[in-house]
Amino acid sequence: MLEKLFGLGAAIAESAASSGTAAAGTAAAGAEGVAEVNPVISLLFSFGPLILIFVIFWFMMIRPQRKKDKQVKEMLNNLKAGDRICTIGGIYGTITGIQDDSVRLSVGRGNTEMVVARWAIRSVEEVQIENDAQELN
Repeated sequence: MLEKLFGLGAAIAESAASSGTAAAGTAAAGAEGVAEVNPVISLLFSFGPLILIFVIFWFMMIRPQRKKDKQVKEMLNNLKAGDRICTIGGIYGTITGIQDDSVRLSVGRGNTEMVVARWAIRSVEEVQIENDAQELN
């Protein structure tokens, strides 16, 4: 079944027919206009589209996801106390302490302490304080 799908059976049959009758086969092929097909070229044309689809899939899906994962990992490794962050749950807070796999946040006007997992941080917000009286929470 796979031989029929990829055209391997036809390529093998053509090469066997052309090699079996050398003199008569070349005369008949020349008369009919059928060229001798190399099995390697036949395999290349059979698997070529499959390889092309894989290459396109790699550049459109896998490579960008790896770049994004690398950026997120770098952002999580560069966290420091005082950074303003947003969690995946939509909670904004300021980092007050960092442990191995968790981060302590100061949230809200009352500076409520909250502990979240490091992987739950979506982004580090760029906040500029215009004057000393302005609060981040």
